[in-house]
Amino acid sequence: MRKLGPALLLLTLAACGGRGELKPPKGVSLPVKPYGAPATPTATQLLTPSTQARPLRSDELLKSSEQRSRDDFDLPPN
Repeated sequence: MRKLGPALLLLTLAACGGRGELKPPKGVSLPVKPYGAPATPTATQLLTPSTQARPLRSDELLKSSEQRSRDDFDLPPN
């Protein structure tokens, strides 16, 4: 049990990583500018998902009941 304490402490400390700005490794550049883009995107822009990739959630609840209009094509099966 006594040997387990320092091992857990080291494991906990190893799990905390530094949170700094992401940079490409030395000698490697960011991807080239996309065709038609005004400028080369930064690392932060490349890591931020677009609205299409991560759409906003719609949590709008039904605020008031409304009577449905008559639908002439809503027929029972024959």
